[in-house]
Amino acid sequence: MDLRLPETDLVIFDCDGVLVDSEGLSCRCLAEAMVQAGIAMSTERALELFLGRSSAAVIEYAEAAGRPLPAAFLPDLAVQVRETFRSQLKPIAGVAAVLTDLRLPSCVASSSDLERVKFSLELTDLAASFGPRLYTSQMVKHGKPAPDLFLHAASAMGAEPRRTLVIEDSVSGVTAAKAAGMKVWGFVGGAHYRLADGSALLRQAGADRIFAAMTDFWMEG
Repeated sequence: MDLRLPETDLVIFDCDGVLVDSEGLSCRCLAEAMVQAGIAMSTERALELFLGRSSAAVIEYAEAAGRPLPAAFLPDLAVQVRETFRSQLKPIAGVAAVLTDLRLPSCVASSSDLERVKFSLELTDLAASFGPRLYTSQMVKHGKPAPDLFLHAASAMGAEPRRTLVIEDSVSGVTAAKAAGMKVWGFVGGAHYRLADGSALLRQAGADRIFAAMTDFWMEG
């Protein structure tokens, strides 16, 4: 038990924007791919629409816009994201120290596919902190903002939702954690929040606490 996190038996980390500083990179790739597919999109708009969401949300958006995506869209996008990550992806500053200092069971619950999560964590030297304890939207019927993924992760880890703490950077993730009956802290230290007031967004979504640097993880706020 970690006395600094009372009434907590499990900490669930989102991956993109919490463990790795990837949201701006991936949404830039997504926006470029959607423009190539004939759908008007900017990086800023992609962040607004798809931050914390799975690829199903992208497909649904394109269909609603009357521009169904070709079969090769997601595989091609995955290749572009991987290439971009390989040259530019970095861990969130200070997160490695938090994971080293944490004295509670932890896992990852991400809207990204499992291969991308593994790739991101290996690339940033964070994979050893979680081992096989990786859960993604592929494993449940409904991704975030539904609570399914967090409930699945907690169940797999043998923890009660009310004694689980989630670290999230997106409105959909905060919404999902609250719907699961969990405590949730909103993290706004990713590069994608440099030009947006993430604190207000996540607080409105129901975050129990907001923090902007991993060096503040253990501080009350």
